[in-house]
Amino acid sequence: MSRSRDAVALALAAAGLLWFGIGVAPDPVRAQSSVAQPAHSGKRLGIGRAATTEEIAGWDIDIRPDGHGLPPGRGTVRQGEALYLTRCAACHGEFGEGAGRWPLLSGGASTLASHDPVKSVGSYWPYAATLMDYIRRTMPYGDAQSLGNDELYAVTAYVLYLNDVVTDQDFELSDKSFPTIKLGNEANFRDDDRDTAEQAFWNRDPCMRDCAPGAAKIIGRARALDVTPEAGSGPKVE
Repeated sequence: MSRSRDAVALALAAAGLLWFGIGVAPDPVRAQSSVAQPAHSGKRLGIGRAATTEEIAGWDIDIRPDGHGLPPGRGTVRQGEALYLTRCAACHGEFGEGAGRWPLLSGGASTLASHDPVKSVGSYWPYAATLMDYIRRTMPYGDAQSLGNDELYAVTAYVLYLNDVVTDQDFELSDKSFPTIKLGNEANFRDDDRDTAEQAFWNRDPCMRDCAPGAAKIIGRARALDVTPEAGSGPKVE
């Protein structure tokens, strides 16, 4: 086999295409358990390079609920209001109520137990870190990651103000004060413990007793509910 063909074969094997069939994404768990792993040849394909520290830092911007990953900075509610009105209100409404079909950010207090719960930052979200992390990565829409750190803190402070999480317009949010922010619904979020709490229900051989008589009947489809888009029915992009 020529060197070029050998390189192609190695690349295909690395992508899982030789094992799972072209066009089928490999399952890493299944690959480890049911497919013999080839010995590392030690060859280098000469593709790419090691990421630099600066490049890694550009992606490593997640913020944890305990405050780990917060960037240095500070901003007040008043400063955030001006930024919000110019950069955010067109989609999310002047008071976080949502504009058109864009997501709302505030409201919905005491609605979670109702038939039609309103899930906003203040009524539903568990951590302020989720809010700041999302703004940092994706907002403003169409101009993501354009906010400086101080602007990020200010806008986040204003959204918290819209949800009555903070009530003072002069409140300054910073990497020092951020860990003190607690959202009202945090206690209703729990770690996923199904591996232990529901272990008694696990059964490799379902009993299949006392089943409803007759064959299974489909009573609804996504098309009938008008949630499956038809070909050519999407919005036109100019």
